Amino acid sequence: MKCLAICGVIIAVIAAFVGYGYLAFNELTRPLPRPQYDDNKYWGRGDIKHYKPDKQIREFKIDVPAAEIKELQEQLNRTLRLTEPLDGIAFQYGFNSNALQQFVDYWREKYLSKWTERQQYLNSMRQYTTEIQGLKIHFIHERVSKELAAKKHVFPLLLLHGWPGSVREFYDFIPMLTKDQNVTDYAFEVVAPSLVGYGWSDAATRPGFHAAEMATVMRNLMLRLGHKQFLIQGGDWGSIIGSNLATLYPQNVLGYHSNMCVMNSPLSMLKAVYTHYFPHKVLANRMFYEHHVPLEERYKTLLTETGYFHIQATKPDTIGAALDSSPVALAAYILEKFQTCTSPGLQQDFGAMVTVFGLEAVLDNLMIYYLNSAATTAGRFYAENMSKAYRDMQLDRVQTDVPMGCARFRFDLPPASDWQLRDKFTNIKHSMYFQHGSHFAAMELPSMLYNDFAAFVEKIGLH
Repeated sequence: MKCLAICGVIIAVIAAFVGYGYLAFNELTRPLPRPQYDDNKYWGRGDIKHYKPDKQIREFKIDVPAAEIKELQEQLNRTLRLTEPLDGIAFQYGFNSNALQQFVDYWREKYLSKWTERQQYLNSMRQYTTEIQGLKIHFIHERVSKELAAKKHVFPLLLLHGWPGSVREFYDFIPMLTKDQNVTDYAFEVVAPSLVGYGWSDAATRPGFHAAEMATVMRNLMLRLGHKQFLIQGGDWGSIIGSNLATLYPQNVLGYHSNMCVMNSPLSMLKAVYTHYFPHKVLANRMFYEHHVPLEERYKTLLTETGYFHIQATKPDTIGAALDSSPVALAAYILEKFQTCTSPGLQQDFGAMVTVFGLEAVLDNLMIYYLNSAATTAGRFYAENMSKAYRDMQLDRVQTDVPMGCARFRFDLPPASDWQLRDKFTNIKHSMYFQHGSHFAAMELPSMLYNDFAAFVEKIGLH
């Protein structure tokens, strides 16, 4: 009898642990309700009591004073105190100092000498500013021609960039979206904003401006332009912002397409581990395996290459002060990210960035950060998105039925599989794997990204 009693207690304890484990698992993985969100918070300077909304939309042209360009040339002309790289080392320890010297020389002597031409190119897109929630927002706005509008289904598209990118990422991509293309019956009225704190957009003046707040500002910008419903395409932070927008305001989103499909919910992480050990049970095609496994190698690379993330997520003003004060430091910091985001076979190649992105393109992007002293304000976005307030929202656990499309480029960050994405996106319309390309798809492979986005829109079937 005593043995039976002991066995009974053991069984009861095991049952209690199993029951508790099930409840805990269910609590961590069940979908959460959509939070109610304030869509009109004030983020500008001064007291909101004295704020008078300005709904005007004003044309914008980049017009940098010659004196500012001359000052930059003088800063770049100072003797650089660069340490020689180690023997046999290219970019393994960071941005190679010999390569940096060459970039700085070209920036000073060649690029800045033709700044008028570069500025004219940057102004080739129609640009505007308007005030949203107390912040001046800069945006590109390119419409289709009347002739094309008569032939195609035209829908508004919100294009969202990330860090250390800018709207410059889209200069080859946007014309494909607005011009007549044989691959689709659709054309797009493109709105490509500079994110808050990036480019020529104002920065928030108080803590708390995370991706959900950015999504709200971007949504309000589209409403300001008369677009109650629109498509979204985004990579990097633009992907996170687009996901948040589709979650918080599904009534406004016709479809959401991402070229950085990530999920950070507890259930998604468990599924990633399962996929590592049993990819054949999750992934339909063996060609897809290398995008997801081996997990330890992909996350080892991620850990190695994301030291900047930890710095900006904890002390953005410290690194920001150094970058905003020194154009050479800014160049080393930002160009190193573009060097890394080529491909493993090119990362140690001194000509990788020129081959993949083009020298003028990366320097245009660098100039946008320099001219706006945006290193600090853009870096703060990392800290805000690591805040408890944003993490507690757990938006990856809030489902949305907005049509979703995913393009996975081979050398981008580790992506989520459709199995993971369906926990949040209940209406996946399009899923694609590419054996080429990396993080800045709109700059590196604009045609491939365009074709994938067009295929996604065709599958939605908008009319």
